[in-house]
Amino acid sequence: MKILYAIQGTGNGHISRAREIVPLLQQHGEVDLLVSGTEAEVSLAQPLKYKFHGFSFVFGTNGGVDNWATFKLMNTPRLFKDIFTLPLKQYDLIINDFEPVSAWACKLQRIPAVSLSHQCSFVSPKTPRPAKWSYAEWLLKYYSPTAHHIGFHFERYDDFIHTPVIRSEIRSLVTSNLGHYTVYLPAYDDKLLARELNKTNKEWHIFSKRQKTPYTQGNVKIFPVNNQDFNNSLASCEGLLTGGGFEGPAEALFLQKKVMMIPMKGQYEQQCNALAASKLGVPVIHEIDDKFIYYVNNWLNDGNKVQVDFPDETAQIVDDMVKKYARSK
Repeated sequence: MKILYAIQGTGNGHISRAREIVPLLQQHGEVDLLVSGTEAEVSLAQPLKYKFHGFSFVFGTNGGVDNWATFKLMNTPRLFKDIFTLPLKQYDLIINDFEPVSAWACKLQRIPAVSLSHQCSFVSPKTPRPAKWSYAEWLLKYYSPTAHHIGFHFERYDDFIHTPVIRSEIRSLVTSNLGHYTVYLPAYDDKLLARELNKTNKEWHIFSKRQKTPYTQGNVKIFPVNNQDFNNSLASCEGLLTGGGFEGPAEALFLQKKVMMIPMKGQYEQQCNALAASKLGVPVIHEIDDKFIYYVNNWLNDGNKVQVDFPDETAQIVDDMVKKYARSK
């Protein structure tokens, strides 16, 4: 069996989940990997068959998307060329994690693909989202359209939605509490974060997309993004201060760490994720302003931790997907 696994390369969550899923797929046949996007620091252990520029947004430094940098990064002619020239007929199963090139190539070639992603959970109207409708619903629907859906979210909101894929390397971590707090807020400048967090009496580990070497500012340590270093910090922290992503908060909750979320400004999916997490009891704030430290200190002083049940079902989900959706020739 030949399998194509297409992965979104914006942010680290998609690649992190793929690191868990690729070995399981390889038990079923030959797997070709496709990645599009430019904003991930994490990589796969296996070689890529296809690497595309794709369509990515660029993180800003003040809590949102850098629209000008995103515009400059866009290459629409290249995107369309990749969509129209990607060969797909040889594959028995095409799996898509919110990746637009292969999704639209499948649509043009009338080949069914399977979404295996967090984003496809928004196909269900039962998945939490803000009361006010947003045009970003169109983005979730049309950015990477597929025929079939297997979603992941904090809870099983619908019959095709599963709890998060927690990587084996996270499940096997030996946890402790050394008293520090871990921070991953890629849409904020690390100097801004350090200035604000120095107003507390806690130690902080900030993982920054913009720094190549570590440095210390007061009670704040800033590190370049590195998977192993981040995992070590997370395993031994008291809590995680992070954005409105999905995989990072899910892994921290699984490890029984306190979590506070600051979703990106103007990023609808992150607003939805934060709303869903808040329903579990995770505190959410929406900007770094004059009240930021007040809310952070309340969180630091709150001993409550959210209890979750994220069983290890990934192998069964992959097996069922292959049996159900692989094409017979």
